[in-house]
Amino acid sequence: MSNNPSRRSVLAGLFAGAPALFALPRMALALTEAQASDLISRLVDEINGVLNSGVSEPAMYRQFEKIFDEYADVEIIARSALGVAARSASDAQMRAFINAFRGYIARKYGKRFREFIGGRLEVKAARAVKSFHEVRTTAYLKGEAPFEVTFLVSDKSGRNLFFNMYIEGVNMLASERAEIGAMLDMRGGNLDRLIEDLKTAG
Repeated sequence: MSNNPSRRSVLAGLFAGAPALFALPRMALALTEAQASDLISRLVDEINGVLNSGVSEPAMYRQFEKIFDEYADVEIIARSALGVAARSASDAQMRAFINAFRGYIARKYGKRFREFIGGRLEVKAARAVKSFHEVRTTAYLKGEAPFEVTFLVSDKSGRNLFFNMYIEGVNMLASERAEIGAMLDMRGGNLDRLIEDLKTAG
């Protein structure tokens, strides 16, 4: 994913999740289709609220960070984006990376979110798929034909959260993971440098 994401990739980048979630122990929760659909509906309402609030871009970024924390499994997403480097990172480095990644995502995609003003997402259906739920929505943006956006929701972390997202069948996590991987490679694999740079990147 480039540093100047397309309108369709903007939404996906904010909520892309992680296959690593499936490695987590199963919690004693029973996520239902109705709960998964309700989660997405509330998320959509909050996104639309920010887009139509008329607040400044810095304020918008802060609001999207809060949305990201509320609806996405930030830790799992950040670990997946970091890839194999997460295995050798210390606990302190992972905490710092997760915090930096959170702000980076909000700024990176928040800069383009104003293009979504006037558009909308509509929840269409939810269904159970193995140990998670898939919620299909249709996106309606100005100047574009409607397209499908699919959210994957799980309760494996102890809460009902997004862990991945597909736009027209394309898994956007792979693009974000490649982006972070390339950024780390450019810094010679130095995670501390990446963390510092992520604090102002986006």
